[in-house]
Amino acid sequence: MGARFIGWGTAVPERVVTNDELSLTLDTSDAWITERTGIRERRIGGTAKSLGVLAARDALNDAGVGPEDIDFLILATTTPDRITPSTATLIAHELGLQCPAMDLNAACSGFMYAVRTAYGLLETGNKRVLVIGAENLSRWVDWTDRNMAVLLADGAGATVLEYDPTENDLLAFVLGAEGADADLLTCEHEGYFQMDGKEVFRRAVRVVVDSAQKALDMAGITSDDLSLIIPHQANIRIIQAACQRLNVEMERAVVVLDRYGNTSSASIPLAFADARQNDRVQKGDYALLTGFGAGMTWASAVVRWSR
Repeated sequence: MGARFIGWGTAVPERVVTNDELSLTLDTSDAWITERTGIRERRIGGTAKSLGVLAARDALNDAGVGPEDIDFLILATTTPDRITPSTATLIAHELGLQCPAMDLNAACSGFMYAVRTAYGLLETGNKRVLVIGAENLSRWVDWTDRNMAVLLADGAGATVLEYDPTENDLLAFVLGAEGADADLLTCEHEGYFQMDGKEVFRRAVRVVVDSAQKALDMAGITSDDLSLIIPHQANIRIIQAACQRLNVEMERAVVVLDRYGNTSSASIPLAFADARQNDRVQKGDYALLTGFGAGMTWASAVVRWSR
């Protein structure tokens, strides 16, 4: 079988918070944040529902399909609006969908986990699946903690995946999880995000490189064949280290964290949308989509764009 990405959409809050603004209340500076993370500004506001609805509408319009054409909705989010009901059901109602809808939480790997799940749904008879990554991370940030406050932000990205018997955009998947590393990045009920930054950095680079190389091998290509690498936008140093070990020049990496910060499950679709807007994606191009997150989870996929 085959599955094609037929539409994409994004949404970010209007409010821009710069490093200089954060330096007014935190012991930090624009130079300190930029050097260590690559982030210069981030967007703050909205909810997983409100941002997810906007991104989904864009994706549906881009795909040229309506609510009645969607057979399943998957929302990847670490920050649902409520513990229950799922935010996916609220988005489905807002969009006028008449189909199953569910939340999926794999942290920053969530969008790729959702894409893999959507592929499985297409294998079992569904025609089109709407996949959304939407986050309201700022709600769970201690804004006096400079280690986390400078990193996390809000945003959403969405795509429509369609069954196609003749073409296939998704050539290989490698997903994984290691619960022994769960305490490296956590957020308790009524608490805030906390992270062991050094250990997350060390293990993130390892799992990204390992899963990416396995996905390339499964797809039967090498890193030389890649037109783009679209990584989770967590930290510029992680992206640089992973690219170096995969022998991929940074010029082939899509980087948007300087403008959006770490938007968790929204970061890969936000990065792809940027590449598309800047004509960096052409029909027939190979790309590596790769992410990692709390859990610890990881996910890499090799895609070949058909449109």
